[in-house]
Order: sequence, then C-alpha cells, then structure tokens
Amino acid sequence: MPLTPEEPQIHESAQGPRVTPAASRTAQTPRPVPGPRPAAVPRPGRPGPSPAAASRAGGAPRPVPPAQRAPQATPGPVAPTAPSVSAAVPQIQLIPASAEGALDAAEEAVDLLLDTGRAPGDILVLTTGDPHPWAAHELSFGEAAYWALHDAGDDVFYADAAQVQRAAGRPVVVFAANGGPAGATAAALPTALARAGALLIVCGDAQQSNSVLGTGV
Repeated sequence: MPLTPEEPQIHESAQGPRVTPAASRTAQTPRPVPGPRPAAVPRPGRPGPSPAAASRAGGAPRPVPPAQRAPQATPGPVAPTAPSVSAAVPQIQLIPASAEGALDAAEEAVDLLLDTGRAPGDILVLTTGDPHPWAAHELSFGEAAYWALHDAGDDVFYADAAQVQRAAGRPVVVFAANGGPAGATAAALPTALARAGALLIVCGDAQQSNSVLGTGV
C-alpha cells in the first residue's frame, strides 16, 4: 500500500496557548449604570461655601451696600418748652358774701375741697375780721404751739390775714373778708394770692376783691 504522508504535528509549545472559542467564554457582570450625582460635597481640606454664599444661592437678596442706602434724617435740637402759665398763676374763684357771711362761705368752700379729694394740709384759711373758732382755740395754748401746727402742715390751718406774711404757701388759700380794720382786704389779698399755689378762693364783696386783684372774676 502506498504510504500516506503523515500530517505535520503542530506542538502547542511552538504555537503558544490555545485560544478558547468565544462561545465558551464566561459571561461578564454588566457594569452598573451611574445614577444622578449627589450634591457637591467639599473635598477634604477645602472649605465649603460660606453661609452668605449659601443664602445667595437660595435666592436671598443681597444686603444693600452702605453707599447705596438712603440717608437717615438726623434729628435736630428740640426747642425748650415754655412753662405753662396756669402752673405759675393760681386760679382765682370768687364767692360773693357779706362780711357777716364770709366766714360761713369759707367753711363751706373748705368742706367742698375736702370732699373732692384735697388733703387738709393743702388748705390755708385767712380771715380779716374775727378769727376762726379753731384758731382762737389753738391760740389759747400759746403762739409757739399754734405755729407748730402750721409748720407740721397736717391739717387745715386758720390764721389772721394780718399774719399772712408769716404763713407759708399752700396749694389752696381761702380768703374770708369778714370785716376787720378798714383796708384789711386790700392789704392782705395780694399776699394771699402769692401764697396760693394752685387756687385762691375769695369769700367777700365781689367789687372790692376785683378792684384789689385787678381781675373780673
């Protein structure tokens, strides 16, 4: 038989490693699909955005620079307030009465003042004629004890109009023109007005009181 020529033998060592067919390869794990990127996180060592920049990023309005702000009005000096005339000049009230009824009218005025809230120590009563019974009683204990009551200022004080210079001022002075020497009213009434802090009540002849005070009450 004719000899069949032998097929050449190809050694693996001479041709390198064999290649595995593609069908026999193992399937690879698919790569994950990247999702949405998270908010930027500052890298280590790098400072993040400042609070002012973060507020601007959120839509907050920027503050107006000082040069663009409207200038504020500077208050000017305040003019001093003039003192009230009513605080310096007492009110004058006239109660028409005869010399015989002036003391009773003054007593009624005092009672009304006390009923409306005036403190007893706020009232000074002056008489041009006979002294008030309270004054006559207290004078019986001596001048020193009598004027000590005046200085204490705890109660209504009754005094002779001729001694008005010695009496201290009080918020209310009640002047009773109940007779006495001629000219007693004209001599004492202006001083009584000066002693009254808020109110002077004159019980007596209206025409005479007006002529002395120069008012038309």
